Amino acid sequence: MTDTVKGPASYSPPIEKKYGRPIAEWRELIRSSPLTRHMELVSWHRTEHGLGHGHANALVAHTLAEADGT
Repeated sequence: MTDTVKGPASYSPPIEKKYGRPIAEWRELIRSSPLTRHMELVSWHRTEHGLGHGHANALVAHTLAEADGT
């Protein structure tokens, strides 16, 4: 029996496939942005890079949580 991937890791393949960039590249954009607030970063990804809200939100949440050590 195979385990179903859940949580942030489950978003990676669809995001990479739909937007044509590896997750590491999206996360580096978040880290290097002068923006720091969650919704600012989500809005920026949506308007500047064309990501859907759910994908942008997942990327930002996972990246910011990693930066906070949570």
